[in-house]
Amino acid sequence: MIQELVKQKGLLLKEYEYEREQFQRQTENMGVRAKVLRGLCWFPLRVGRSYYNSLDQLVIEVVRTEALDVEHQFEPGKPVCFFEEDASQMLHYMRFVAQVSFIEDDRMVIAMPSGDAVAQVQGANRLGVQLYLDEYTYRLMFEALDRVLAAKGNRLAELRDIIHGSAPTRKFSFLPVRFPWLNPSQEAAVNEVLWAKDVAVVHGPPGTGKTTTLVEAVYETLRREVQVLVCAQSNMAVDWIAEKLADRGVNVLRIGNPIRVTDRMLSDTYERRFEAHPAYSHLWSIRRTIRQLYDNPSGNHESRHQKIARLKERATELEYQINESLFAEARVIACTLTGSANRLLAGRRFGTLFIDEAAQAMEAACWIAVGKADRVILAGDHRQLPPTIKCPEALAGGLDHTMMQQIVEQKPQCVKLLTVQYRMTDGIMQFPNREFYDGQLTSDPSVRYRSILDWDTSMEWVETQTLPPPSHVGREQTRPSPEEADLLRAEGGREQLSGTSHVNPAEAELTMQTLKDYFLKIGKDRILFERIDVGIISPYKAQVHLLRQLLRRDAFWKPFRPLITIDTVDGFQGQERDVIVISLVRSNDEGQLGFLRDLRRMNVAITRARMKLILIGDTSTLCRHPFFRRLRQYIEELYC
Repeated sequence: MIQELVKQKGLLLKEYEYEREQFQRQTENMGVRAKVLRGLCWFPLRVGRSYYNSLDQLVIEVVRTEALDVEHQFEPGKPVCFFEEDASQMLHYMRFVAQVSFIEDDRMVIAMPSGDAVAQVQGANRLGVQLYLDEYTYRLMFEALDRVLAAKGNRLAELRDIIHGSAPTRKFSFLPVRFPWLNPSQEAAVNEVLWAKDVAVVHGPPGTGKTTTLVEAVYETLRREVQVLVCAQSNMAVDWIAEKLADRGVNVLRIGNPIRVTDRMLSDTYERRFEAHPAYSHLWSIRRTIRQLYDNPSGNHESRHQKIARLKERATELEYQINESLFAEARVIACTLTGSANRLLAGRRFGTLFIDEAAQAMEAACWIAVGKADRVILAGDHRQLPPTIKCPEALAGGLDHTMMQQIVEQKPQCVKLLTVQYRMTDGIMQFPNREFYDGQLTSDPSVRYRSILDWDTSMEWVETQTLPPPSHVGREQTRPSPEEADLLRAEGGREQLSGTSHVNPAEAELTMQTLKDYFLKIGKDRILFERIDVGIISPYKAQVHLLRQLLRRDAFWKPFRPLITIDTVDGFQGQERDVIVISLVRSNDEGQLGFLRDLRRMNVAITRARMKLILIGDTSTLCRHPFFRRLRQYIEELYC
């Protein structure tokens, strides 16, 4: 029991050291242009205004002045560092760390540590900003594991002994509650949550209504408890569940940085509620007076010092009153797992903690939030995407083994599987059902036999083995970028390395041509009228980037671009489309598949499609693996 947690801590240390080495290598050896293209850096920047936000944080606005079609990795809450480029193109890093507060398109608002830091940024000539190693999150996870290991005679120790030991789980014994609007497996899952005294797991395969079930479980729990904590690994997952709860009329207080910036989400954020409080205007005027007294040190020093002290004391009282008012009104506190360590939640305890997308969260991150709760409810699917682990040694050691997996394996009596799926036609659903869910899933009649075209097969495989070299046929007459030109000179039908990713240019062109042919079968007018949406998925970022370039450069796609999303498997987690096209990329004589061997990623990719799934790939490479061999055979059987 304890040994497993000690092992987790050791693996986490390896992951931290690996990330730190990677960051140092990028900082010292990688050129600024390469960092920009990998989404690690914005350069050059134009500096905007600086001001104090509603939380009295000093922030500064920056805008990137060079428009590039590159996905960046900046997100609210991530640490960043600034640098200046001199005349000899040497980079000089500023000796402070800041934090992203808000980001939208090419504009970013960054929380600064001091006025001196703002002055340095404003005085720089060739300014850039780069992602910094997130040591804060690692520190929180290490501290959480230390608390769990040291816990004795308290609720945290009991939960540790249940999850990692032989201590039994307990249940309440009241009669089941009826939910006629849910299917039987969803109803059973909600009741399992209500009965659980310690832990419960809602296992939700793709399309089975996990979010619907979890929202119902939270709503019903609030009939018995005053307030609950709802967490997830990512801001996007937190925003999604928070929005669904708000739609049910639940008073949600969102702590942290929302990604889905809708009016509804903004109104639920702590910052917006704080600003809207009747006492806020008084607090703001006091803070402004304090800053003015600091900026204009005139008059009697002792008198000014006493006045500042009195104003600070009053400001602290007002801030406390506003916080208590906001938390007293809220029924659900929503934040990321690391966000549960926010100072606003210091000293607060909750009867129930709900963790959504628990299969994507490292166990150490879960313990940050678990320490604040008396019982824990996890929801997710451990047959889909695991946590992202960068260190090969930590991954091999099992750092991606999650708390949810631990409970599923050790306490199966606490797990309820949702068995009716509402997304995929039956032809698509049956293969992942057989491969990942032991044949326990069924398709709801509303989706079982639906399709876009009559006499169409729901899945097909397009072979790439004999592809010719890529051509420029079907493109607008626009000169390709240098990066694209290099890719298009590759050998036809074969993968190649692009940086640290893989790309297959001929397969990319075939992917777009295959989708174009299918669009022509459906009919352009029908696609636009019915808003038939499409997802193009590739496991590799370089292939995704090339596919996006091909989409932009062909005039055929112009009216359909709002309906087409191109992204990696990770980017499509939790999403669905009418049509999914998967470019598998790998084509080599050695049969190397890279992380295509992680079948959980393929489960995610396959199960995004509602009515049509098209796979583009080289069978001679892929079908050396038994999974892809079975997949190919299954698709052939659909034609019979």
